[in-house]
Amino acid sequence: MQTKYLKNDEYPPSEDTFFIAENIENEKGRFALDVGSGSGYLTNLLSENFFYVVGTDVNFDVLKNQTYKTENIVCCNGSDALKIKFDFIVCNLPYLATDEIIDIATDGGAEGFEIPKKIFDSVICNLTEDGKFIFITSSLSNYQKLIEYAQKLGLKARILAKKKLFFEELILVETTR
Repeated sequence: MQTKYLKNDEYPPSEDTFFIAENIENEKGRFALDVGSGSGYLTNLLSENFFYVVGTDVNFDVLKNQTYKTENIVCCNGSDALKIKFDFIVCNLPYLATDEIIDIATDGGAEGFEIPKKIFDSVICNLTEDGKFIFITSSLSNYQKLIEYAQKLGLKARILAKKKLFFEELILVETTR
């Protein structure tokens, strides 16, 4: 399958971003990573409580035009280009179940699993032994499969919070080693 990249110079924060923010605003530590940084909203939030924060996104134009400008941004898939270990990683996954990846910001592939799996495979190498990885998913995707995959990678997973929307339920998952 070939991924198509839509021309999108800005990806504004929306309901899922604000839901994540509500649940991570009190996290503190040394090194944090925001995978799929988009607008930079979560990266900026993390900068308030972490010594060093990095944001990554696969779309260079989005990073270049961030609404919430951040310093340490890297254009790459997941965290493939990074060799740093982080004690906190957050990701607003592209979680929607789709037959074809058209919008890389939202489309997760078959069962909403294909793209998140690649992100998990990437970030697991960057998580410290006592680190925490938080991600958001949806009732419209096979979120149980995502949780099971995180467990296969050696992570303990628990549902941190849920938020009912009109057409779906957002599910915030916390994983630790």
